[in-house]
Amino acid sequence: MSDVTAPEDISARIPPWVPKETYSYLAHTEGGTSLRALARNAGVHASTILRQVRSIEARREDVLVDLLLQRWGRRVQTDETVEGLADFSDDLSGEQLKREACRVLGHLTDPGAVLAVVADMEKAVIVRESEGGDTTRRATLDRSVAEALAFKGWIVCDTPGKVLKYRITATGRAALGKILAQSEMRAMGKSTGQAMGFQEDQTGFVHDRGHGRAGHDPESNRRQARFQSMETPLSLLARRRDKDGNLFLAPDLVGVGERMHEDFVLTGLTNRRDETWDQFLCRAQDAPAKGPQAARAQDRLIGALRDLGPGLGDAVLRCCCCLEGLELTEKRMGWSARSGKIVLRIALQRLKRHYAALGDDGALVG
Repeated sequence: MSDVTAPEDISARIPPWVPKETYSYLAHTEGGTSLRALARNAGVHASTILRQVRSIEARREDVLVDLLLQRWGRRVQTDETVEGLADFSDDLSGEQLKREACRVLGHLTDPGAVLAVVADMEKAVIVRESEGGDTTRRATLDRSVAEALAFKGWIVCDTPGKVLKYRITATGRAALGKILAQSEMRAMGKSTGQAMGFQEDQTGFVHDRGHGRAGHDPESNRRQARFQSMETPLSLLARRRDKDGNLFLAPDLVGVGERMHEDFVLTGLTNRRDETWDQFLCRAQDAPAKGPQAARAQDRLIGALRDLGPGLGDAVLRCCCCLEGLELTEKRMGWSARSGKIVLRIALQRLKRHYAALGDDGALVG
């Protein structure tokens, strides 16, 4: 590379979801390009570029953000061609980031959930502390995923030290709601043959420019608000207690429900309204897997649903996988009011036995 690096030269060396302000930061700090030259190139005042540089520099106090910028900085300084760089494998595409964000941020919305990572380790874990003080692992993820989430500002470290502990931010909750709303819009678009505006929303996500435009349909607005609250049937029942003061759902039952949801997310299968247990099974069996991990998750999901059978299978499919509310599930299944939680608890008990029979294969895959 030349002594002076232009932002357009950097764009090919870092993921497309990174805000363009980062190009200027790396071009200045790693490529040696002056602030005035960057300002002329962008058609803005030099003070604007200076504010961008200072803003990103301040964020390097976060260890994960600093590690990510160090890796990108090495790419800017090297003379190798883009094709010759070896560490592009750590980067996430825009679709991978959305998929991982949906999984990881979904776990972090639970009370007491944190993402724990050690800077020199390649993996991070999500753990949750129960009311009794017990800590359980919910998922594992690559450190590169945690770095990307921290860079986007969707998680923040509130416990620095050797073991870094991150919690979801308000920005992260909003991003999760937007991703889930986009996924539902895409699923509805496929079922109706219409685009549902997903392509426009996706462009806004990848380039991190502004917020998706809310539709004027009142039902669409209610749906987005519901997704942003992230109150799932499991999280609601996990807080309820019976007349004796015991938790309605024990932590291990909540865990198997989350395990089921994780496999559902990994398969990449979408939710279709009014689809029954047997209809979903037929579609899942015929759907081509999107990779080895998705294929294994698809096999586990199909096996679990077959073991549960109709009724119980419908309960976990709707409430655990598709995150449908209990009242709506009762209405669609023709069950009596307030019976859904009982059916779901029985289904989770059966599901727990199924996962126990799988041994290590029944643990959270992360």
